[in-house]
Amino acid sequence: MILSQRAGHYAVSSDGVRAFHPNPLPPDPPIKTSGKIQVELSSADRALARLDGATSILPNPDLFVYAFIRQEAVLSSQIEGTQASLEDVLVFEAAADDLQRTDDLTEIVNYLTAMRWGLDQLPKLPVSLRLIKGLHERLLAEGRGAERAPGQFRTNQNWIGPPGCTIQDATYVPPPVPHMETALKQWELFIHKASDIPPLIKCALAHAQFETIHPFWDGNGRLGRMIVTFLLCSEEILSQPLLYLSLYFKQHREEYYHLLQETRDHGNWEDWIIFFLRGVTATSKSALQSARKITNLHEKLRSEFTNISRSAKMIPLIDKLFAQPYITVRYVEDMMNVSYPTANTLVQNLEREGIVASIRDVERNRIYAFRPYLDILHETSAELTGVIQGEDYLASETD
Repeated sequence: MILSQRAGHYAVSSDGVRAFHPNPLPPDPPIKTSGKIQVELSSADRALARLDGATSILPNPDLFVYAFIRQEAVLSSQIEGTQASLEDVLVFEAAADDLQRTDDLTEIVNYLTAMRWGLDQLPKLPVSLRLIKGLHERLLAEGRGAERAPGQFRTNQNWIGPPGCTIQDATYVPPPVPHMETALKQWELFIHKASDIPPLIKCALAHAQFETIHPFWDGNGRLGRMIVTFLLCSEEILSQPLLYLSLYFKQHREEYYHLLQETRDHGNWEDWIIFFLRGVTATSKSALQSARKITNLHEKLRSEFTNISRSAKMIPLIDKLFAQPYITVRYVEDMMNVSYPTANTLVQNLEREGIVASIRDVERNRIYAFRPYLDILHETSAELTGVIQGEDYLASETD
């Protein structure tokens, strides 16, 4: 086989469109897992095992699963051009009745809905075309993508390129519909049959192939990144959905797209796999540090407020903060089943101790941010990207 056709070949249709026709996975000649790939695979396996091992013994993994899922929803959407921030999402969740949902927020809320649905389905429905269509249906349920056939594979040719470009000027043209349908069936078969391929390499291959097939009119990138997490959970590599690669892909966006195209143009699967494995290693290490910091913060606050607060409601409220880091007095009133004056006193005590800070009035319903928790999330981003974001993200909310 010509190495440049290892991943597939380009064919020109009768109307002059040059589209890619992917070969079934796994690649032929096979991936060589010796040398550099073996080193990166070993490192990624160790980092992922440490993350999974640490989270399995934590008293409450949900404390940071909540944060990670939302952070991934935001970052994966930002790769596709969405401008909403993590703070925008958390503020909206805290005061949805007082805020108008923008198109950008709608896309992220859809992502969260799809992720929750998929995780609920996973014990009874394996990663499959049926699961993917269900995820897509929820991912595009409302907002900008609602008119782009949610939950249905495309029935015509699509293409990838700069906004407004024609198919002749496209950067990449995925397979025509009949070849797309065949490729999807082969992709699903690979997912179910490739038991002799290391799971992380299987994830790398499956993600790249899904992006190459590009089976939907919209949402392929977000869905393709989501699939990595579902594969790791379904393969029982992760017991919790804690590995999200969008921050790494966003920071290395040009390399990410370049290496995906290299697999198609030159059959260069190895460089793509090395890139993917390095992302797993970096993201796993960062996630582990965040998990430890969040757990330590939780234990520290519970210990401190046990000693300084007379209210039996304070410790349960601290637990709630880790599931809802932006709160209002009304939220505390409802969630803690207390009177408004009692809820207000609880929030004021947290504010006095520097645990929450007032950031915005929304129709006289003030929003408070759980600052230490949000600091940890931003430290995670800074560690992965090498960019120190500072602490002015709270100040920006008051503009």
